[in-house]
Amino acid sequence: MIQYIYSSRGAAIGFISGKYIHDMRGRAIGQLDGTHVHKITGQYVGELYQEMVVNMHLGNLGNIGNPGNPGNPGSPGNPGNRGSMNAGYPDVFDLLLR
Repeated sequence: MIQYIYSSRGAAIGFISGKYIHDMRGRAIGQLDGTHVHKITGQYVGELYQEMVVNMHLGNLGNIGNPGNPGNPGSPGNPGNRGSMNAGYPDVFDLLLR
């Protein structure tokens, strides 16, 4: 079963495949270390919380390194909008795209 990642406005903006985060087209943009979210290049971005990538103000948890290319699993389809949600922390998914 696909685990989607949503924006605070409720739109599906990514998904998890194994320990990698992909955009909706399947391009690898991040990696997971537990709940810690890092760019594909290794820099810490934020935390996975309530199916969102948010800044919980934990500081900089460092760089876990680039794992290489995990491949493209393709587009999983769009589950639709789950509705707006306030997790109490800023949404930082867009940092994975930079």
